[in-house]
Amino acid sequence: MTRFRALSTLAEVPAAQWDALQGDDHPFLAHAFLAGLEQTGCLHQDWGWTPHHATLWDGDALVAAAPGYLKDNSHGEFVFDHAWAEAYQRYGRRYYPKWLIAVPYSPVAGPRLLAHSPQARSDLAAQMLAHAKVSGLSSLHLNFLDEADVAALDAQPAQPQWLAREDVQYHWHNPGHWRTFDDFLADLTHKKRKNIRAERRQVAQSGVTLRRVEGPDVGARECAAMYRFYLRTFVDKGNSPALTADFFAHLVRAMPAHVLLVLAEHDGEALAGALFLRSRNRLYGRYWGTDVEVAGLHFEACYYQGIEYCLQHGIAAFEPGAQGEHKIARGFAPVTTHSRHWIADSDFAHVLAPWCAQEREAIRRYRAQVSNHLPFRHVDPPAPPLR
Repeated sequence: MTRFRALSTLAEVPAAQWDALQGDDHPFLAHAFLAGLEQTGCLHQDWGWTPHHATLWDGDALVAAAPGYLKDNSHGEFVFDHAWAEAYQRYGRRYYPKWLIAVPYSPVAGPRLLAHSPQARSDLAAQMLAHAKVSGLSSLHLNFLDEADVAALDAQPAQPQWLAREDVQYHWHNPGHWRTFDDFLADLTHKKRKNIRAERRQVAQSGVTLRRVEGPDVGARECAAMYRFYLRTFVDKGNSPALTADFFAHLVRAMPAHVLLVLAEHDGEALAGALFLRSRNRLYGRYWGTDVEVAGLHFEACYYQGIEYCLQHGIAAFEPGAQGEHKIARGFAPVTTHSRHWIADSDFAHVLAPWCAQEREAIRRYRAQVSNHLPFRHVDPPAPPLR
């Protein structure tokens, strides 16, 4: 007989049990990553993030779990429902707190319903829905799902139904025959190949050199420099940074095998940097910042260095982050992301269902349209699966 518990901190779950549920080494679902956000001051109740993790136990054994948060706003999610919240408010209803199953501040697809078996995954989904109803929550949201989670949720007899939303990101995927960056370039059209070489040449001629530093070799000085670049980007855009310097140091200390820095340097001084995380078969671009303006440097640090790293290390796919049609010309193809949403108010859910259907159709038309502009000469390389 399994038992459901909603936990206010991941510290209540043994790291080994949580990580054993993945069956993979997805860095954003690791206990060290998620618990690190809590322990280093990145999640605050007054910022709208209150940990509320879903867990399913068989005695003392964890059989399924999901990273969850009660949200008092919709910031830092990347699946936007502000209009839903405003509509609730106009009709005098309470939308917040809602329950979000996601990785904070990270629009990265992957497993959300972590489980030892398909049955445990299905049981967890059912228990989460029951908990949301009993708790009187307005809604339950699961963002950036992998295919197994989509199938598990769509098979649930939810009343009202799960609302399906989609979006597009741009990912790079090695079709299998690229061994070097020149192999990759050779499959691009002449114009796109020429433009990329020109961008890389601009950086080389500026006197800036690029250095890749993997987690075990990242020192305190390099970590501090990367955090400074991260802050600079947020300040330049007028946004408030959520991550702390302690969290950056925690990543390097607790997850060294997953961390990659790309530093742009001149005369031994770091002028810009990009932070990546990696799994065995996928690279994730996360944060970038710079103290200087150098033509082409952003593309070099955030895209071309990542592609080269994947080719050198046999990594099949590279996700450089959300948004950005400019990625298409640089070899990144559109990929659909999936989310599911349960709304307690059946009348409101009934109104939202056709809205979500129209949104999905618009996203599919958009993906088909931008797919006509991929930069490859012959057969387009296959888009990577969600996981």
